[in-house]
This record gives sequence, C-alpha cells and structure tokens, in this order.
Amino acid sequence: MNLPKSLTAALDDLLTRAFAEEGEDITSLAVFGPAARVAAKMVCRERAVVSGAAFLPRLFAFLSPPARVALSVTDGDLVEPGAVLAKIEGPAITVLAAERTALNLVQRLTGIATMTRAYVDALKGTNAVLLDTRKTTPSLRVFERYAVRCGGGTNHRPGLSGGFLVKDNHADGAGSTWEATRRAGDFRALNRRLHGLLLEAEARTLDEVHQALDAGAERVLLDNMTTAAIRKAVEDVHLFNEATGHDVTTEASGRMTPETARAAAEAGVDFVSAGALTHSARAIDIALDIVAGLPQPRLEASAVRKPLTRLLKIAKRKK
Repeated sequence: MNLPKSLTAALDDLLTRAFAEEGEDITSLAVFGPAARVAAKMVCRERAVVSGAAFLPRLFAFLSPPARVALSVTDGDLVEPGAVLAKIEGPAITVLAAERTALNLVQRLTGIATMTRAYVDALKGTNAVLLDTRKTTPSLRVFERYAVRCGGGTNHRPGLSGGFLVKDNHADGAGSTWEATRRAGDFRALNRRLHGLLLEAEARTLDEVHQALDAGAERVLLDNMTTAAIRKAVEDVHLFNEATGHDVTTEASGRMTPETARAAAEAGVDFVSAGALTHSARAIDIALDIVAGLPQPRLEASAVRKPLTRLLKIAKRKK
C-alpha cells in the first residue's frame, strides 16, 4: 500500500520522536550483538478489524540497519484470533528495538477500527453516517482518523480550522445559540477563504434548535437529547427545510453507544458522532513473536567462563 504523503510525513515525525524516546536497545545489543538476524511474526490474538499494518514496512525500515516486512493483511480486514498480520526479517537489534513502537501503534489503531466497526454495524439499515470527533490523542489524530476510516466510519472536521462548530460554551459566552451562530455566520461571510466551510451549531433543547435554524446553521448538532427529543427536533428541521428550501442536516452526539447510536439513527438524524471511537477504544491484544534465530556465530560456554575464572583467581590472590 502506498501511503498518502500527509500520512508518510506524519509517520516519519512520529517515529523520529518515538525512537528518540526509547534510545538504544542495549539489552538486544548485549544478547545478540550487531550482526545477528531473526525472523518474527506479528500475531493478532483476538477478533479485530486491522489498522496500522500499512505502516509496518516503513516503521521497521526506519532504523539502521533496516528490517524487511511482508504484510499478510490489508488495513480494514476483519481477522480472527491467531491471524498473522505481518512477517518480519532482519537484524535482531532492529526488530526488537522497533517491536514496542510497532505494537503500541497497531494495537491502538486496531482497537479504534474494531470499535468503529461495531458502531457501523449498529447503524446498518439506517441512513445515518457515523462520524468521529476531535477527542483524539494529542499528536496522533491523523492516525486515529485513519483508523476510523479503516473501521468504516467517516471523519468529522479535522480540527478547529476545518469548520465552524458553535458549541455550548460559545452560546453561553455570547448570550444565546442564536447570537453565537449569527456571529459565526457573519465572520464566515466576511472571509472569502472560509466560504466553503460548514456552519454547524450545537443545540441542547428544542428552543436552541430553532435558534440555530433562524441564525443560519447548516447542520444542527443534537447534544445529549433523548430519543423522543431527537425525533421531534428532526421533524422540525425537516419542516424548516420544506418551508425555506434549505438543506439543513442533523447530527446526534453525546455519550453515544452502539445502542443509542442506533436509536438516534432510527429517529431520523443524518449523522451520529461518537467520541468513544477514539477516546475509549481498547488496545487489541497483538504480539510480536520471534520464530527463528538465523545462523550466527556463537561463543562456546567455556570461552565465556575462562576469563571469569581467571578474574576470580586474581581477586583471591589480592585478599
């Protein structure tokens, strides 16, 4: 798989910081020396949707001397316990130095993809689209958003500059949802480079839904509403669209589970966003196992013991 340039650049930056954090693997250097080579495999020990495997060839080649990776899966694949994700061959000091970074990344991203798939499955048969949120790990957002896509989800705005989202703090600070949304709309109108960005407003009550519509919101985020309240809000938005010719969409959010996401979708929303996809995903149990030590010269045990024996004799003489 050829990674997009944006992901490649982000991966190189991440790996530079990750390997600097680890430092030199003195244990592997002591045990194997600089020349020993090993073969290993990365194994998933539970049912999961894979994400991050595509990064492994670059990850294991990042250190010098590099190791080679042969992928057995594609990101987005659903695998069963015992599935081999990749086979790795190369210098022992490289394979083992990269092991933890590789596992941390793939376990995390596979966990996100697996959780995302559970939500996507819950929404099957409805017209709702599953979205992620900005509740991501600092500096890992681009990878976690990638994992959401691997699981079948869709990305929301990439960051604060990617769209207008008037939230409760904006509304409370400005005095009302209407006032905050109006200000955001006026600001967008005055800045040509922002014209194509979505104007979305969060609503906690039906009254705030009406304020958002009146102020020009193009999507209304129904936050922590009951299913009955969501259904009523969706009906009002549809009536507004019919009366005005607008195409305002609706999004439900707030402590979403697969079950409540399904209920919101059946109530008629266009989108369901779930922070849990990224902030609550459990790391999947994945291991990297050495399967073979490739031929290498070894010292006889006696050759190691003789110098130690001489040192002990010298020490006794000095007493």
